[in-house]
Amino acid sequence: MKLALVGVGLIGGSFARAALAKGLVDSVVGYDTDPAALTRALALGAITRAATSLPEAVGTADLVMLAVPVGATQRVLKAIAPHLRADAVLTDVGSTKASVLAAARAELGTGFARFVPGHPIAGRERPGVESSEPRLFEGKLFVTTPAPETSEAATVAVEGLWRQLGCRVERMAADEHDRVFAAVSHLPHLLAFALVAQIAREQNAEQKLGKAGAGFRDFTRIAASSPAMWRDVCVANRAALGAELAEYRALLEQLQAALDAGDAEALEAVFSIAAECRRTHAPRLDAE
Repeated sequence: MKLALVGVGLIGGSFARAALAKGLVDSVVGYDTDPAALTRALALGAITRAATSLPEAVGTADLVMLAVPVGATQRVLKAIAPHLRADAVLTDVGSTKASVLAAARAELGTGFARFVPGHPIAGRERPGVESSEPRLFEGKLFVTTPAPETSEAATVAVEGLWRQLGCRVERMAADEHDRVFAAVSHLPHLLAFALVAQIAREQNAEQKLGKAGAGFRDFTRIAASSPAMWRDVCVANRAALGAELAEYRALLEQLQAALDAGDAEALEAVFSIAAECRRTHAPRLDAE
């Protein structure tokens, strides 16, 4: 199988390295707008050849994987659509799915049936192909969100590849996916970015950061993630994320009122709900 990897970064690079190592693909042609990323990918063995254009990258591919910021998806699909093989299967690894499906439906024509949207629930806080890891997906969840028109054969083929990389696979509706991950992925990233940005803008930022301990480190680790990628995720999923943020802000207002009033019981009540939930789900959460 010939793989075309559009966007040579952490997730795409990890997939390509794992698929090559397991013999699931014979070759990987990579394309990226950053020539340095292609050089690093070649050195790591994440790709077997670097393409100088999108048409060159996808023209002979059996499988095309889009590993680009979700905001670039429609532009990339429009550029590659005329150059795809008639039987090529397409997939992506974006963190939002409704907007990606809409872009694919708009740009791929009859090829839309061979587009299998996907989302591996795995990653690292450091972006870039240099952070890629062939075992990144072992034991992790991979979600597909096929549309009613999506070919079952194409979906099964893509899901099979991820299973062979060690993933658990689950199917969801795109809208349901976006609502769920707004809460458990997109909101945490937004909050981590916000907290670090708040401190970074203060005059005594260095003093505060110099005293930060494990709690701050664990909460803000993901603030080192790609700003461009998460900008696009937040914009693409703004309705669901906005709803989650509004509920979170309402809870913060309750906590602010409790603090202002010195209401220890109100604070402890919220903390107890959180502590019980986290302890109950610790085995699954800490295994991810």
